[in-house]
Amino acid sequence: MSIPEVHLVCGTRPEAVQLAPVAGAMTAAGLLRPVLVAGGPEPDAVARTLARYRLQPEISLREPAGNGHAELVGAMIHDLDRLWAGRTPSAVLVQGASITSLAAALAAHWRRIPVVHVEAGLRAESPDRPAYRDDDRRLVTQVAALHLAPTALAAMNLLDERRATGDVLVSGSTLVDAALQAAGPGRAANRRLVLAVTEHTPARVLVAGARRLIERYPDVHVRLATSEPVHLDVDRVTVTAELSHADLSRSLSEASLLITDSAGLQEAPSFGVPALLLGPVAERIEALEAGCARLIDPDIGMLVRESAHLLDSQVRRAAMVAGDNPYGDGHAARRAAQATAALLGLAVPPEPMPSRRIAPTVSGAHA
Repeated sequence: MSIPEVHLVCGTRPEAVQLAPVAGAMTAAGLLRPVLVAGGPEPDAVARTLARYRLQPEISLREPAGNGHAELVGAMIHDLDRLWAGRTPSAVLVQGASITSLAAALAAHWRRIPVVHVEAGLRAESPDRPAYRDDDRRLVTQVAALHLAPTALAAMNLLDERRATGDVLVSGSTLVDAALQAAGPGRAANRRLVLAVTEHTPARVLVAGARRLIERYPDVHVRLATSEPVHLDVDRVTVTAELSHADLSRSLSEASLLITDSAGLQEAPSFGVPALLLGPVAERIEALEAGCARLIDPDIGMLVRESAHLLDSQVRRAAMVAGDNPYGDGHAARRAAQATAALLGLAVPPEPMPSRRIAPTVSGAHA
């Protein structure tokens, strides 16, 4: 009996990061044969990202040509439809809300191939987020047969939109799985490293804050990743333009504190790292509700004050991350693999990710 083939479609680096653990979990379970498909706007970047997880795309599609959203989606639908006309998988997995995910979901739906949506149910909480991103995610929801929600809140969004309860699973985020795999076994010794990873916050705020922190704490090092060009030659402050997900994960495994406007927020609690989330709007409110992140204004004085509040007390840091990571427990990929197998009648459905908080237990710490 042949093993059913499942296509995992990756169009961007983030998609490759989140689908790589699922491919590994499917291979390990032996019930499904995962086939990684690189397509969309970043096929070369997808291949490089998968290589970091010792994977490679089995199928690579051409980079789509087009000047707008509609043209790009149309080109990808055309290529995927041709692929699946001759090589029809038993199911197709897509992640998130990219144009690749939308194109793959629609092409599979029209071929009557079941669609599994990883990272399903997220909805825009901010008017700053491009509207089409949320629209695309909602369109994928309409055609998906199985919705793998990263959090309970995402699952509630789907249920509120009248998705059948049996078609929704709180799996956790595979981003957490990928981070734990990339960082390697064990938690590195806490090195008084402050990790600042931002995309939207002005670099001058972070640079000024980093200077004040190293002046105040002679044992603190700051690693700053920002999208703005910054030239800074200061001892104990390292500046980089970008961190790969693997580098981000390894940095979190060494950090005492994360300062961010989004990146790393989902992974940080799994490494015992509290986060200061730079406002004004939080897209990931689960971290705030769980207590593992605190929302602050992107103001130099507040940034330094709140950082010092945590750096001065191991008790306060430990209390913020004493509970479970609301975004995942490291088993999301296994649940995704088992849920897909169950969809095809090859396994029983997995249990959802537990949702609970553990009371803080800190011993031997000092305020």
